[in-house]
Amino acid sequence: MLAGGLVNPVIRVGNTVRRPPAAPYVRDLLRHLERRGWPAAPRWYGIDDQGREVLSYIDGHVAWEPRQPPEVSSAESLLAVARLVRQFHDLTAGTELAGDQEVACHNDLSPKNTVYRDLGAGLRPIAFIDWDIAAPGARIHDVAHVCWQYIGLGPGADAAHAGCLIRLIADAYGPAAARTALIETILWWQDRCWRGIDTAADAGEPAMVRLRDRGAVNDVRAAYEWTSQHRSELERDLA
Repeated sequence: MLAGGLVNPVIRVGNTVRRPPAAPYVRDLLRHLERRGWPAAPRWYGIDDQGREVLSYIDGHVAWEPRQPPEVSSAESLLAVARLVRQFHDLTAGTELAGDQEVACHNDLSPKNTVYRDLGAGLRPIAFIDWDIAAPGARIHDVAHVCWQYIGLGPGADAAHAGCLIRLIADAYGPAAARTALIETILWWQDRCWRGIDTAADAGEPAMVRLRDRGAVNDVRAAYEWTSQHRSELERDLA
């Protein structure tokens, strides 16, 4: 059993990972990224005799615990994350996977869904995992989620430093994402997230009940309130 999975049980078998199947869209996306030679996502191998999805295991450090080595949140790692996101977005733009949207989005980019590896200069991101809720979307959706999750926007964050890091991520990704709507989109994610967990938990979904019991709703609401409070400062720093 691999640690860190709060929503789905994930099991390693040799050089593979077994987990409940995701939507066919996710399979198609992972196959597309493999055909394009992009190394930063698991390979999809099929379904095993127990009905589990079989993916390649990507060796490295998955940053799922709250306390992490400083390299995980370093400027160098944030730059690398932004560039990886830009790469897979560009590989899906204009394809059937993007549909009538700009690109295919991961929609849950965070350190806990990132594999890090020391290639000689400290831990750096080398792959994204847990593509379960990938879907067509706007580039800024993933960029905003990166800013929220990798910087840790919320109570305890330094707004001035956070603003610098948001600008760093936006610059590294490039001009394709609409910077003027970035803070607004971070707020959209935070509001959508806590409400979604709360509603699903009320409906009895076990994974969402577990998340709420761990304080996820209160944590995300607090992050939303912090971002709202510092919105003008963050937008000014981004500009």
